[in-house]
Amino acid sequence: MPELTARRRIRVSGRVQGVFFRASCVREATRLGVHGWVRNSSDASVEAVFEGEPAAVEAMTAWCREGPPMARVEHVDVFDEAPQGLTGFVISG
Repeated sequence: MPELTARRRIRVSGRVQGVFFRASCVREATRLGVHGWVRNSSDASVEAVFEGEPAAVEAMTAWCREGPPMARVEHVDVFDEAPQGLTGFVISG
């Protein structure tokens, strides 16, 4: 397994709940070998944490700017954080 070198917390707002955003995010993260989690927030946004190789984390960040076909992403907040050694990728909460 590649060493985890990057971590980002992402908050995506727009029409992002009820459009398979979380399930699609899990598929994309798994495909890219990114670890972390994704969850719906009470303010109708989606929050996610991605850990992995910097290029894969960047690819997930770019994916969040589009989301799945039914989503309408209006804004993405990106916060770099120190890696915590997460494994796997899950829907949280």
